[in-house]
Amino acid sequence: LAAIFASCVHAAQRERLPGGLYVCATPIGNVEDITLRAVRVLAGADAVLAEDTRRTGRLLQRLGIKASLVSYHTHNERGREAQTLERLRAGEALAL
Repeated sequence: LAAIFASCVHAAQRERLPGGLYVCATPIGNVEDITLRAVRVLAGADAVLAEDTRRTGRLLQRLGIKASLVSYHTHNERGREAQTLERLRAGEALAL
């Protein structure tokens, strides 16, 4: 399973995702519950918007993904909204 994730991450980091917002479901308990598509999107995104950057950072580390993490949650979404929309208008691929 680790080899499958590694090859998926490697391929995604070579190919740029088209700009847009990608909603990714991430596992709550078992990292093996993540889909290959979610791995590909997380690895290929320009940034990952995360409710909890500590948890998401650990998940990405376990998957071997180096990504730019941006905190995005109930308490800061109003402040992040303009920045996020600007990044999307600039053609970035953002994983949420």
